[in-house]
Amino acid sequence: MNRILLADDSPHAQRMGERILREEGYEVVTVTDGETALVRLEDVDPDLILADVFLPRKSGYALCEYVKSHPRHRHVRVVLTAGLLEPFDEAEARRVGADAVIKKPFEASAVVETIKPLVQAAEFARGLFAEQVAAELGAQRSIAGGSEPASQPALTAATEAPGAAATSIDPERVRAAITIALDRALPAMIEEITERVLVALGH
Repeated sequence: MNRILLADDSPHAQRMGERILREEGYEVVTVTDGETALVRLEDVDPDLILADVFLPRKSGYALCEYVKSHPRHRHVRVVLTAGLLEPFDEAEARRVGADAVIKKPFEASAVVETIKPLVQAAEFARGLFAEQVAAELGAQRSIAGGSEPASQPALTAATEAPGAAATSIDPERVRAAITIALDRALPAMIEEITERVLVALGH
């Protein structure tokens, strides 16, 4: 089940957000301030964070910036929220790397339409990163141990992922998927990771 971390200090927004998200089948963990959101980030390991920009103790902007700057959370999508009459800094939202913005009060169809593709992208990115790490570990073990069989399990785990056994791998599809997963990464990094994934898939 996909997990969403809902960070909002408004009881009404919490209730509405939880109801909409749980009806869509998401697991929801709710916190009321930015500092607590950072603490829970580690154990919740969400696919997406829905954060109010005016959170107490640490703003939604600061929370987003933290998430986007830490490799461990690079798959996480962040959606910022603000009331219709509240000031919202679009330039700051872009600077911190927010993936989307939703105005409150929450409207179910708008929330679902915004969040669903982002959660799917986060889930896909999480899988790609896991395969990348497994492939890199396999390569490192191979270098350290020469041709020892013990160097193979991590690489095997990566190449046996669903779809990896296909006889034809389209390099462009792999590159596009990684570009989405690393939406704000440097082009050179995207090319490097693409090459490593293709090697791991045996292409």
